[in-house]
Amino acid sequence: MELSKEKIREIIASRVAKELSEGDVITLGIGLPTEVANYVPKEMHIMFQSENGLVGVGPKPSEETYDKDITNAGGTVVEVKEGGAFFDSVMSFAMIRGGHVDATVLGALEVDEEGNLANWMIPGAFVPGMGGAMDLVVGAKKVIVAMEHTSKNGPKIVKKCSLPLTAAKEVDLIITERCVISVEPEGLVLKEINPLFSLDDVLSTISADLIVPDEFNQAAA
Repeated sequence: MELSKEKIREIIASRVAKELSEGDVITLGIGLPTEVANYVPKEMHIMFQSENGLVGVGPKPSEETYDKDITNAGGTVVEVKEGGAFFDSVMSFAMIRGGHVDATVLGALEVDEEGNLANWMIPGAFVPGMGGAMDLVVGAKKVIVAMEHTSKNGPKIVKKCSLPLTAAKEVDLIITERCVISVEPEGLVLKEINPLFSLDDVLSTISADLIVPDEFNQAAA
C-alpha cells in the first residue's frame, strides 16, 4: 500500500507515543521523532527533553504560543509546557549520561539483528556530525527506533549493518509504519503488524531474519 510521507510519519509517531508511560522523561531525536510529542494525551504527564538544554517540550506550537527563540536540538520551534526548564548543554548531557532518561526515540538508516544502530553517516555524503545520538543510545534506559520501513535503496532492517555504527547492541524496539519489532537476545521478534499491511509486506521488505510468533502465521493463513 502506498502511503504519503505525512501519513507514514503520523502512523509511526502516534504508535511510538503508546510506548510511553506516565512520568517518563523522554529524549526525542531530530526529524520524525520530534512529532511524537504531538500524540501524547494531554492528561498524561510526560517530560520531553531536548538535548540542546530544554525539558518540558510540548506539542507543535499554535500561532498564539509560537516563539522563534524556543527551538529543539534540530532547530524546530517548539512549545514549552508548564513546569518546563532551560539549562546548558552540560546539564543536558549530565541527565543523559547519568541514566536519568527513561527512553530515547531516534531515527535510523539501518538497524540489524543484534540491535546495532547506524543513524549518522552515509559514506561520501555531507555529515554535520553525530550530535548527541551516541550518548543517548548508551545513556537512556530504553532505545526506540522510529523510522520509515524502507529507504529508496532497499531494506533498513538488515541482517548486519553496513553503515558506520552509532552504537552496538543498544536498540530495544523498532517501530515503522508497517510493524513493531522487539530486539531480544534470540534476535528480532515481530510484535505487531499494522492492519494496512500483510505479513508478507513485512517479511519481503527486510533482509534480517525475523522471528514470527505463531499467531501471525495463523492470521496470514
